[in-house]
Amino acid sequence: MGAAALAALMLAPPDAQAATPAGAPVHHPSASPAPSATPSAAPSASPSASPSPSPSPSASPSPALTPTDVRIRTYAYGSHARQTMDVWWHTVGPRHPAVFVIHGGWWSGGDKKYMTSISRSYSQLGYTVVNLDYRLSGDAAWPAQRTDVLTAVNAVRRHAAFFNTDPNRYVLIGFSAGGHLAAAVGAYGDGRPGLRGVVGISPPVSPLSAFTDGSAFGSKEQQKLRKAAIKLAGGCTPAQCPRVWSSMEVPFHASAGDPPMLAFHSSEEFVPPYQSEMLEESLASVGVRMTVKTMAGTQHSAPLYREPGVAETVQAWIIARLGRVSG
Repeated sequence: MGAAALAALMLAPPDAQAATPAGAPVHHPSASPAPSATPSAAPSASPSASPSPSPSPSASPSPALTPTDVRIRTYAYGSHARQTMDVWWHTVGPRHPAVFVIHGGWWSGGDKKYMTSISRSYSQLGYTVVNLDYRLSGDAAWPAQRTDVLTAVNAVRRHAAFFNTDPNRYVLIGFSAGGHLAAAVGAYGDGRPGLRGVVGISPPVSPLSAFTDGSAFGSKEQQKLRKAAIKLAGGCTPAQCPRVWSSMEVPFHASAGDPPMLAFHSSEEFVPPYQSEMLEESLASVGVRMTVKTMAGTQHSAPLYREPGVAETVQAWIIARLGRVSG
């Protein structure tokens, strides 16, 4: 791939607080139904003189059941190998609203490839889909993960014309640890421009609660989540680094400009519904609506999303905030 194509998009961090400046993106072609020309046709941007090195390519999304007008490409939004995103965009019709998908995995694992079928489902509804990876807790401590999501969102919004997407209509949907990141971005500052809603499937939005629940009296999964939260905080406990834990605690950051939120939990899972109920109460105190739905059983994250009626409810909620796509 030529230098001109590599430098076609310059994806910058969202604000001066971003921890890692983003370099020129790396484009990994994937098997799409009708591959487009190189991204050099993108709107003009300030190219980087020396593009960042190519990270290891992620798995290419399958073209099966993908709308024929959709292009699927993988871009790097930073220099780290985990700072990549699969973008599914429609080449015809008016600008499409976007759905950002954030995988889970205890903040220390997981991969966007496991979100391919979910990404496809939102592409089939007519939305631009951004399925992203981010630095894990073993790569960098908090708030690197939140910064990465902010950077990816900013990158797509900056190049909305290229992706035929509406920069002022998008939602975030996160699974487990990804749900925490989605909610943390939703509560970042006094809301984010263009963000119409946040969905969390089993989101551990209260790491402080996870720390408490994961004591010696907690279940094996709760004890694992406690350790994962400590690792996310850089290896320190709430007593050792209270400011970091306060930053991770989403209910502490509710403000009137935050978007509406939706959360699903199972009644007996290791991330209990009360975590999202705490966030619901905090958001309500500033006039922001959050809906918390509880399903019977123990299913967590993607398995919960596959329970009858859950995906349909989430999709209807997103459609209500982004609108249906026509043309």
